[in-house]
Amino acid sequence: MKYLNVKTLSALIIAVCCLVFEANAQTAKPKAKPAAPAKNAKAKTTTPAAATTVADTTKTTAAAPATPAIPKTASGIVDAFFKKYKDEGTSGAIDYLFATNKYFTNPAGISQLKAKLDSLRQGIGTYLGKDLIVQKNASNSLVFYSYLVKHEVQPIRFTFIFYKPQNEWVLYRFKYDDQMDAELEEAGRINNKHP
Repeated sequence: MKYLNVKTLSALIIAVCCLVFEANAQTAKPKAKPAAPAKNAKAKTTTPAAATTVADTTKTTAAAPATPAIPKTASGIVDAFFKKYKDEGTSGAIDYLFATNKYFTNPAGISQLKAKLDSLRQGIGTYLGKDLIVQKNASNSLVFYSYLVKHEVQPIRFTFIFYKPQNEWVLYRFKYDDQMDAELEEAGRINNKHP
């Protein structure tokens, strides 16, 4: 069984936390301008609600695939994250998770996080599933989830904190580690003495 030494793991966790804090502190980039109207549409009308309709229905053009909507609940975001983690791997899952918060604008940091998690996954085998360790609500606007993420060789832990500043949940913090066994051993000690 392959284990990471404590110094390497500590440095990895600190680096991930620093990246998340740094990304969270940056300001959002301005939104891109809407796409130019299609040239082959004969007549378009815009309603006051900014909905666009095309009067010519004889020509149909293939529309670009719509980006899937982000779920309305924090638990829905977590479920979608784990589906992507299983189906698309680390990159798709992390991209999806960080896309929930427009203030995470550090692509280099996110790429580094994906590379480190991918590297860890290579040593711990295929993803097998997840178990909820704990879910806590600090308020109606801040929620914490901790999951045991099962792989063939050993588990890792994913920790998510979501924040709801107004109407939508966004990622506030994400980290992962593989120190559950050390915590369990510590919890099993009587008066801090190893049995």
